[in-house]
Amino acid sequence: MLIDAQLDKVKVKRSFSKAVHSYDEMAGLQRTVGLELLQLYQEGNLSKTILDIGCGTGFLTGELLALLGDKKLIAFDLALPMVRETQTKYKDSTTVRYLCGDAEQLPLKTASINQVFSNVALQWCQNLAMVFGEIKRVLTPNGRLVFSTFGEQTLHELKTAWADVDDFTHVNNFYNAQQIKARLTALGYTDISTKTVIYKSSYESVMALMRELKGIGAHNVTAGRNLNMTTKAQLQQMIRSYEMRMKMVRIYATFEIIYVCAKI
Repeated sequence: MLIDAQLDKVKVKRSFSKAVHSYDEMAGLQRTVGLELLQLYQEGNLSKTILDIGCGTGFLTGELLALLGDKKLIAFDLALPMVRETQTKYKDSTTVRYLCGDAEQLPLKTASINQVFSNVALQWCQNLAMVFGEIKRVLTPNGRLVFSTFGEQTLHELKTAWADVDDFTHVNNFYNAQQIKARLTALGYTDISTKTVIYKSSYESVMALMRELKGIGAHNVTAGRNLNMTTKAQLQQMIRSYEMRMKMVRIYATFEIIYVCAKI
């Protein structure tokens, strides 16, 4: 039995809303992943109406716009400041609509979207089966879902270091490719393909990594997090544990990215 992530959706929304002004500076990995996503699954043919779920500050939205011509695009995000930032960037475009809402309850008509793209956003949904079900509902027959998401190995170094401090959940948990495919299959998706890539990002310190995570809004939003403020002693203990395992001047962090394409 697969258990859906216990995420605090209010905190997810608040975290990304606060990160709107720092996101572009910090989101180098997200841009790399977005370009790889398009290269893998664009297939040189983007059709009719496309939905960009988790548009953020509009990076993938802009890349899709450059490929679309006169086709319709909907930029969609849970955080209203992110939607507004995307709208500001592409205010001269006549082909984009902007929507703020919950991907688990898409405010769109049934069978109204030809393709759904999403770049490292669906992992912030509380109920994966529900969001996949909603996407299937809004897709037209033969519609396609293309997305990237963090895998379970993401930030395992940080998770291990915090485990030396206490038993609380300090790092978000993510699904693996098999779990994602199982949910898609159960909902009737077909032609499911996945590709997993491990990225290693280097940082001058653990605090530099923490600042980046804060800057892109990737806070710990699990229900099992410690609701009390982390003490300076606890933070220092975690940093020592992290650095001891690195055995080098700089530290690194693992980001597992799962690329997925499925049809209905």
